[in-house]
Parts: sequence; structure tokens; C-alpha cells
Amino acid sequence: MAQERGVAFVMNDRADLAAELGCDGVHVGQEDLACAEARTLVGPDAIVGVTCKSSRHLALEACEAGADYVAFGAFFASPTKAATTPADPDILSWWQETVTVPCVAIGGITAENCAPLVAAGADFLAVASGVWDYPGGPAAAVRDFGSRLA
Repeated sequence: MAQERGVAFVMNDRADLAAELGCDGVHVGQEDLACAEARTLVGPDAIVGVTCKSSRHLALEACEAGADYVAFGAFFASPTKAATTPADPDILSWWQETVTVPCVAIGGITAENCAPLVAAGADFLAVASGVWDYPGGPAAAVRDFGSRLA
């Protein structure tokens, strides 16, 4: 018998809306609420993730503040955010060797460029335009990601 899989819904930037709408969690950037404030709003059982750009220091601080995951990036130019901080995939490898908290790679990720990030240690990929702007549509993008990461 197949087991049903759930997908977590994590609200970007808005811990207040995540709490109000009963989302599974919130993702905050460096210009948003601090991790501890976001945790207070969404509660102890919700997921809280923090963008740390290319900073090891910010990532360690996020962990100390109770983040459930940290996100590094942008690894590639992104049409979603014009002003990004470049990150090197080496930070993913360092993170995996140093900390047990999961890490997310973010920024300009497509099916064509994601494999090196996974090989470097990304536990998850945050993808926006790589799915929504895919020439064959979002379903084809997800299939393409799946086939390249299998």
C-alpha cells in the first residue's frame, strides 16, 4: 500500500501571515524578522528557516537562535531577486562537515545547474523561476529536476 506524502507549506518573509494562516512554517531573510521573533509568532512546532546569504557567521547565529534550516545563496543569477549575494558551493560542503542542521541552496537554480549544489551538500533546493519559467511548464520542470537528481 502506498503511503501518502505531505508537503510542508512554508511562507516566505511573513511570520505573521504564516501564523494566521496556519502554515507549516516561515522562511525569513536578513531584512525580515529575526529568527527568534519569527519562532515566537509561528510557535515551537513550526518550521523556521533563515537566509544566510554566503555568511558562515550568520548561519551559525541562525542555528543558535533555533532555525530548523539555513539557506545559502544566491548560487546563480536570479530573475526573482535582482540584488543577490554570490555564494560558492564550497559553503554547502563546509556546512555539512560542521553542523547537523539542514541547508538549502537558493538563487537562480534550474534543472540544468542544480546537480553540483546537491553534490556539494545541499539538503534542499529552493526553486522559483526554475520551475515557473520552465519552457515545458512547471510539471515538466519538476520531472526534469527529478530525473537529474535520481
